Formats: sequence, C-alpha cells, structure tokens
Amino acid sequence: MKLQEDVIRMIFGLKVKQLRTDKGISLTDLAGKTGISVSYLNEIEKGKKHPKPSKVAIIADALGVTYDYLVSLQLSKRLQPVGELLQSNILSELPLEHFGLDISRVLDLFATAPAKLSAFVNTLLEISRAFDLRVEQFYFSALRSYQELHDNYFEEIELEAERFVEQFDLDAEATSTFEELADLLLQQYGISTSFDGFSAHPELAPLRSVFIPGQNPRLLLNPILTEHQKAFAVARELGFQFLQLQERPYTSTWVKVGSFEEVLNNFKASYFAGALLLNQDRLVQDMQGFFELNTWQPQRLLQLMEKYDTSPETLLHRLTSLLPKFFNIKQLFFLRFHHKPAHDKFILSKELHLAGLHNPHASFLNEHYCRRWISLTLFQELEKPENPDKSLVGVQRSSYINSVNEYLVLALAQPSESRHGTVSIGLLLNENLRNKLHFLEDPAITIRKVNETCERCPALDCMERAAPPVILEKQLWQKQVNQVLGHL
Repeated sequence: MKLQEDVIRMIFGLKVKQLRTDKGISLTDLAGKTGISVSYLNEIEKGKKHPKPSKVAIIADALGVTYDYLVSLQLSKRLQPVGELLQSNILSELPLEHFGLDISRVLDLFATAPAKLSAFVNTLLEISRAFDLRVEQFYFSALRSYQELHDNYFEEIELEAERFVEQFDLDAEATSTFEELADLLLQQYGISTSFDGFSAHPELAPLRSVFIPGQNPRLLLNPILTEHQKAFAVARELGFQFLQLQERPYTSTWVKVGSFEEVLNNFKASYFAGALLLNQDRLVQDMQGFFELNTWQPQRLLQLMEKYDTSPETLLHRLTSLLPKFFNIKQLFFLRFHHKPAHDKFILSKELHLAGLHNPHASFLNEHYCRRWISLTLFQELEKPENPDKSLVGVQRSSYINSVNEYLVLALAQPSESRHGTVSIGLLLNENLRNKLHFLEDPAITIRKVNETCERCPALDCMERAAPPVILEKQLWQKQVNQVLGHL
C-alpha cells in the first residue's frame, strides 16, 4: 500500500461492505437501488475501484449515511484496527503479490474478524521482538518461501540467460571467463570493473563487491576474490543490467536491506549468474552420468567443478534448481556453514529447504549443531596440515534420531576460497532417489544417526556431543509432571 490513493480505495470499499452487511442488503439489492452493476460494486468493495462523486452520493443515500461520512477515512470501532494497518507501512513491506495473494482478500479477513486477527499480528510482533528478529531476516525468510513455492526453478530467468548467450554470441558449450564477462559489462553497459578502492577503505574488507552508479559507473571488486568469485560477481551485475532490475543493493555482501524488492531482485540477478555460468542442458547431462555411476566416485564432483570452472557453493546451489525440475528430486536442502578454528562455534549462514521437511534450520537460540553431520566433520579434514590446498568432498547417509527421514548428503569445501566454510546438499531417500542414484548402496558411503542440535538430542552416549541436552531434559520433565498431574 504505497500510495494514499490505494488506502482511500480500500477504506471506502470496507465501509461500503460493512454498511451493506450491517443493514442486511445484498449486492443485488444495492445494485437495484443505485443503478450500479453488481460487478462494479464488487470491485468497489474489494478496493479496486473508487466511484465518481455522483455515484458516491447515490451509494450513500442507498445505505442511509451522509456523503461526507462515506468518503472520510473514519472507520467504525470494529474496523479501526484495519484502518490503522492500512495507513501504516506494514502492508507495503509484505511481498504478498509474489505469493499470489490479493491484498483485498487479506483485508477482507481483517474486516471479518479484526479483533482476533489484530491480536494475532501483535503476537507475531511480540515474538519477533523477543527473539530480536530484524526486518531483513523476515525478508530472507520470505525469499526462501518464495523459492520453495517454485521448487527453486525459474524458467523465465533461464530463458533470459539463454537469450543473453545468443544475443552476445557466447559459447554455450564453455563457461565464460571473468575477462570475457568484464569486457561485455564495459562494452554493452559502460560499467568498468576495478580492484581499486578496497585498500583505501579497510571498512569494505568483508564485502565482495561494490557497485558505484553515475555517469561513469564502476563495479569495485575485492582483490582477494578468486577467479570463480570474480566471474560470478560480474555475471551477477550483468543480470541486474540485462533483466533491468532497478531496485537493487549496491553491495555484496549485504550491508543494509531496504525492501523485499531489493532482496528479490538480488536473488534474480544471482540466479541469472548461475544460469549463465552453469548451462542447464550441459549440467543436467553431466548429472545424469554422475547418478548412473555404480560406485561412489568423489573425484567426479571435483571434475565437474573444474569443467565449469566454478566454486563448490555455485555448483551445489545450481543443483537445487535443476534437480527438482529435471530429476523430480524435490525434497532436498542446501546448507552453508562457517567456522573459525579458534572457536567451537559453527554458523549456518545460508539455507534452503524444498518441500519443508528438512532440518537443520538456522537457530537464533545459540544452540550447538550436531557434530555428526558431514557438513561439520568436513571441517576437521579442512584443518589438517596435509590438506592446505585440497578441494574436499564428503558424503554421508544421514538418518535423524526418532525420525523415518534419511538423506544422502553431499558436502564440498575448497580451502582457497572457503577456508572456514563448507556447503552441502541433502537429498531425501525415497523410491524416486533410489531409482535414479545407482551408487546409493555403495558400502563406502558412511551411514550415521544425526540430530538437529545437541541441546535437543537424546543420544546421551554421543562422543561428539558439544553441549548437554538441556532442552530435551526440560521437555521430558514437563511430560513427567503432566503425567503425575493426570494421575492426581
């Protein structure tokens, strides 16, 4: 609700509907009294149309109220919370249209039971304050839900990436280099790439890139980036330009999140970059061959990284788009962990869960993630002296304690660019996956029982436990107390 005109239409429509309902007048009856069609009255009540003053006067007469009352922004006590919601900026921040939701239907719910829904919204706000949830966390959660809604495959962006390749005569059978993409960015959009600026401003050290608009726009790249990261940063900027995405962030990584539109457009540009660098037809064919292997061969994943000249994160994240679409593997998750060897803390810094079945999720409670996951045990390999420059691959069949769910988890790490980070993709073991992955029963694949966090885990004999099961113990105590109370 960015425009005042939208607010006026919505409030007018709500008032008409409330008055008509309170007086027991049907839309057909009101149409007969006013000479206005039922369909047009319906559009008015939904806040999509606002009639001319002459028709407003006719509607006011039919409903037995004054013209001034009907056109004012004053609402009855019952609808007052809805009015406050409309005139706040909350609805403008909610990306309802991206989920196929009509704002008028949402407001209709508020109008039907405003007190209960207002209390519910206030409860959500209180929860967010209690857990110190920031607006940007809400945006990123909304984006993940948006990706899940589409199985993380966006055909329109795939087609745009193909059109880009054809329009600029790129080789679809080879991965474009940083130099080729940087030259395209300069020639087609007048944006130069530069490594100057970061050394003069140490505050920018955590960022990967900074876009500076103006008459002579520049894309500043952090000089510590690998060739993979440079190529992705330029491909992402080409995505912003080619897709004509106006509302956008100027930095990578995020410094400040302005709106959901920024978050969504950043995702679209990044998706474009992945589609441009890892051609879907080639990668699908290569993954088909990988799945048909009769034994687990980790070097094949390393060969794929080398063939596409890409990073572990870009490769596995690209698979989260292609596996659901072309292999019907829709129940999967993607995780990125970071870890500092001097600390015993692992941070889940990026996640995606398709089909909504999977753990772990990012914890705001400072709990300790299960040390049995291959995503975390791979850090031990990373930090060994004999693996200073090796790209590492891990695999594990993980079954959750007290759950029937089991996943094949593939994990990757490349010390040169993610010394303290790993990425992994987990695929739910079901009949479809068993039919497609010929190497699934290879005895070389470790099978382990895992859980979400130590604080919730019942495996008391776990040698990797990093914290006592305090949350589980509290839950058991509550269960015991309820049983005693039941007997009493």
